[in-house]
Amino acid sequence: MAMALILFLGFWAVIIILSGLRVIKQFETGILFTLGKFSKTLNPGLNFVLPIFQTMTKIDMRVTVVDVPEQDCISKDNVSINVNAVLYYKVAHAKAAILEVEEFHHATSQIAQTTMRDIVGEVTLDELLSNRDEISKRIQILVDQATDPWGIKITSVDLKHVELPGEMKRVMAKAAEAERERRAVIIKADGEAVASTNLAKAALVLAKTPGALHLRTLQSLNDISSDQSNTLVFAIPLEILRAFESISRKK
Repeated sequence: MAMALILFLGFWAVIIILSGLRVIKQFETGILFTLGKFSKTLNPGLNFVLPIFQTMTKIDMRVTVVDVPEQDCISKDNVSINVNAVLYYKVAHAKAAILEVEEFHHATSQIAQTTMRDIVGEVTLDELLSNRDEISKRIQILVDQATDPWGIKITSVDLKHVELPGEMKRVMAKAAEAERERRAVIIKADGEAVASTNLAKAALVLAKTPGALHLRTLQSLNDISSDQSNTLVFAIPLEILRAFESISRKK
């Protein structure tokens, strides 16, 4: 009878021990509760949890990615825009992440959304488009400060996409087109100024060199005559015509 009782108790002891064994992975941390009260933090490896009296919660200590949903924001200059972002965080203190906030992952996502809307509302559209990295850093600092009591460390925040209203896109496209046209006009004017300067220098050289103008005229005629599709027109100086006219009068 005593032997049967020992075997019975031994059997249940083995069952309890086996059912209380817990394996914590290298990237996890365990939080142990005894009768609902925090007891200690469990390290990776094989751990024992007393059934019925103790419970354990595992926390993933790796960097976690949170896709912050698209938010409808209004910038400082009253432009309605849609902004979304991606946030990276890790649990720095597992005890605080469990005891200080309910569902720390969801809470971190929610506070990231509200912070992003607040920051976007403090800057103009031009500042948002040109200083995206700086604004992302500001969001990271504020979210990190808010989640620090929860044992959460924000490692990075990146603004992924800024969606502008259709009308604003058309306005910006027109502005970009006007800027390209302005630059084209400036480049053309600069080219004409350089060409005018070169022509003026060439005119001075031709004026100072006797016969240079005639040589240039003959060269131009030669260039034209090389193409058979061109019609060659000889220009007779007015002085020659007047000379012929004076000779005919004398006769």
